[in-house]
Amino acid sequence: MNKPLTGALLSLLLLGAAATPAVAAPTAPSTTTAPTATSTAPEATALAVDFAGTVALSNCSGSVVRAPGSQPNDLALVLSNGHCLESGFPAAGEVVKDRPSSRSFSLLNSAGSKVGTLRASKIAYATMTDTDISIYQLTRTYAQIQSQYGITALTLDGARPAQGSAIKVVSGYWKRIYSCNVDGFAYRLKEGDWTWKDSVRYTSACNTIGGTSGSPVVDTATGKVVAVNNTGNEDGARCTVNNPCEVDQNGNVTVRQGINYAQQTYVVVPCIAPGNKIDLNRPGCVLPKP
Repeated sequence: MNKPLTGALLSLLLLGAAATPAVAAPTAPSTTTAPTATSTAPEATALAVDFAGTVALSNCSGSVVRAPGSQPNDLALVLSNGHCLESGFPAAGEVVKDRPSSRSFSLLNSAGSKVGTLRASKIAYATMTDTDISIYQLTRTYAQIQSQYGITALTLDGARPAQGSAIKVVSGYWKRIYSCNVDGFAYRLKEGDWTWKDSVRYTSACNTIGGTSGSPVVDTATGKVVAVNNTGNEDGARCTVNNPCEVDQNGNVTVRQGINYAQQTYVVVPCIAPGNKIDLNRPGCVLPKP
């Protein structure tokens, strides 16, 4: 996984310690430098993608998101990974629903500067089964966030992303933007005890690292969120933690060292009922139930 960073690890990184922590093999970019972006394809018609609406968690990245039908006075939602929960990784088969939480999030503007702190009231939904997502409900509405900070939420796309589409992975934790394309899809992505369905596989330019977990994956043609960044194969090992493997319909296993992945978010949209309530019984909602 693009694993969450512990407090001790963060201190080592910020102090420039010589030892290389196991959870983040690549050297982390400085948070004081200008955001970087590396593209593998021309984006003449691409929309500008920046940090507005993204958040930094204590150990991961995330974003303030809305469904296509969300209303200004709905309590806002923050999207991240299930493995970024403050309580630790959910077990295989575990689903967290409507659990109280007071977690805080640093809200960023377009330049990547912190403009305020948002706070959760609960974990509306989280799991690492079939997908790797967490959805926090905040104590403020979209209208309140817009009024106070001038920040609008990112919109979840209700459609599945297309192979070859240009994307950006926007990390609020590192204040870094990765640019690449959707290389394809993994029928099943297995990592340790967890298995995820229909995962997005990036082209190699999105070489995401620890702390980028939970970053929104934005389609540059629409500006909408199509996935949430979550993992990559670091060492070339087969189906182990930090080394996911792809499993096809026939059970054939493929290992792609250095390649990173995300979980599609169009599956979340049918599960968001009026009032931004997560309703797992809505038509079209296929997210795992508790």
